[in-house]
Amino acid sequence: MGTVSRRQILLGGTALFGASLMPGSNIIRGAIGEELPRPDYMIRAGFNENPYGPSRVALQAIVDSIKMSNLYGGDRRALSTLMGEIHNVPTDHISIGTGSGEILRTAGMLAAVADGSVVCADPTYHDLIRYAERAGSEIIRVPVDRETKHIDLNAIHRAIRRDTKCVYLANPNNPVPSIIEKNELRDFTLDVAKDRMVFIDEAYFEFVDNPDYASMMDLVRDGHDNIVVARTASKIHGLAGMRIGFGFAHPDLTQRINDAKTGAINLLGLNAAIASYKDQEFQEFTLRKNRESLDIVEGMLDETGATYVKSNANFTFIYTGRDIQELNAAFRAENIMVGRPFPPMTDWMRVSMAKPEEMRYFVQVYEKLLG
Repeated sequence: MGTVSRRQILLGGTALFGASLMPGSNIIRGAIGEELPRPDYMIRAGFNENPYGPSRVALQAIVDSIKMSNLYGGDRRALSTLMGEIHNVPTDHISIGTGSGEILRTAGMLAAVADGSVVCADPTYHDLIRYAERAGSEIIRVPVDRETKHIDLNAIHRAIRRDTKCVYLANPNNPVPSIIEKNELRDFTLDVAKDRMVFIDEAYFEFVDNPDYASMMDLVRDGHDNIVVARTASKIHGLAGMRIGFGFAHPDLTQRINDAKTGAINLLGLNAAIASYKDQEFQEFTLRKNRESLDIVEGMLDETGATYVKSNANFTFIYTGRDIQELNAAFRAENIMVGRPFPPMTDWMRVSMAKPEEMRYFVQVYEKLLG
């Protein structure tokens, strides 16, 4: 396959604008002014966080809740009711965790307790698979497609064994910001879930603007009993430090998850999440700014001919041909924190979207180090 065709597959299509109009291009930066100064703080482009923090209404909810910090627990029913209304799912289908990580780890534990293996893409997000492995499960890692870097459902299906108790799919994936085509994923899920749990991690679903994508929430809504969909308030809502996440599943499976959880939801996080999920304006603002930052970075990558996976989330994944540990140190010296290594793709760099002005500085440093 030729270089151009391979890059088009990776990018998911052609560039939206000509290179001369890209926000990250040399032409645009040259018109704006001189070289950008090094910031006096570390730009956090390594953790897929919301760089704007919680919304103002969420912050106010936190402030209003502080005076109740002497009280145990909090009313989960209000948050469950709100999530049920948003997603048109009965509240007995909803589990609230200390971040979606608790839901992920609990599912991993359930697979291990059943003496079952877990099948996943490689690389992918680690919470479920790492916890299951520590609890005794064998992890069957299936490499992403060699050319496109997307999750290969056919290869995943072939890897499933009789003892497989859970198939874990992050959609969009992480660290590769790819999606699984919606019809293929639906058919796969319905088939595989006949005999084992299919766990679909949708931590970044709010960021996706791609007609080939669809949430699998409707399968939970339809009553299928071996399917879990996970969501989180950590990403678009900027509440990573508050640890609020969700699992959506059949009531029987939700009860199993709830019985196995060990975390305790904090009052401030509960009330902040309730406020934030009602704040549509902040979510739309975050999406606009994320798109602006991605245009800056992906515009530069297109201009320089770099190989990368076009983003369906709030981060991108770039082939560097360099050891990421060394690049991490080089970027840190310029006050930019980029993603850690993700074996086996240790010469690819995950870059989380910070604020647009910060990503302009990232582009400047990238071209200095890798241009």
